[in-house]
Amino acid sequence: MELFQVIILALLQGLTEFLPISSSAHLILPSQLFGWPDQGLAFDVGVHVGTLLAVVAYFRKDLFVMLNAWLASFRGGRSDDANLAWLTIIATIPALITGLVLNDFIDHNLRSILVIAGTTLIFGAVLCWADLFRVETKNITDLTFKDALVVGCAQAIALIPGTSRSGITISAALMLGFERQAAARFSFLLSIPVILGAGLIKGLDLYAQGDSAPWAMVALGTLIAGISAFSCIHFFLKWLDKIGMQPFVVYRMILGAFLLLLWFTTG
Repeated sequence: MELFQVIILALLQGLTEFLPISSSAHLILPSQLFGWPDQGLAFDVGVHVGTLLAVVAYFRKDLFVMLNAWLASFRGGRSDDANLAWLTIIATIPALITGLVLNDFIDHNLRSILVIAGTTLIFGAVLCWADLFRVETKNITDLTFKDALVVGCAQAIALIPGTSRSGITISAALMLGFERQAAARFSFLLSIPVILGAGLIKGLDLYAQGDSAPWAMVALGTLIAGISAFSCIHFFLKWLDKIGMQPFVVYRMILGAFLLLLWFTTG
């Protein structure tokens, strides 16, 4: 890849991983519009590492407290932080099972522009409805086993490209009555095991291939993805209560319509 391609793709990955607008929808556009070559497995691993480091760095204090509380729970300690840690693990299980069972099917059948356009539009509408008709009565400490399971099942649906992992998990949490900030924070916490798992799988594939890679470009992509993802999380949480979800809904509708147009004109 050329340098500017590395910069654009890393920025797209870092920004769209946590915004409710679908990273897969954006990462397909450069290759379709400009005929860019596939970025390669090493680059994919690198940008996943970048986004993982970003979310861990941002929530480092919360994660430290949650880890200590989770370990204390094995000795009988009970707290809101231990409960959140356990429920984060529970909410990860549906996506883990779905990924193991359906990953090959999704890779071979659900990565077309038409599918991504459809999911971008459909789950954009879901996000719109969830935000407009939300009833904010719960904070993140009010999370229950049932809530975690519902959000976790929503996250499993996000394995379909174009859905947006953050978009559908935030939508599910809003429908359950959680405040916007609580919904977004739980969504971001859930991203950690998911991104870690995806990165490990891709890393094992890369190791099995044993191919050489332009490691300087991979390192640059990792750095850019990490910085852009960290900035994205910070400003999203800062502005969330002011701007809400509707700007992202409008953007998704425009993007989905554009992808449909692209499919009809190129298909």
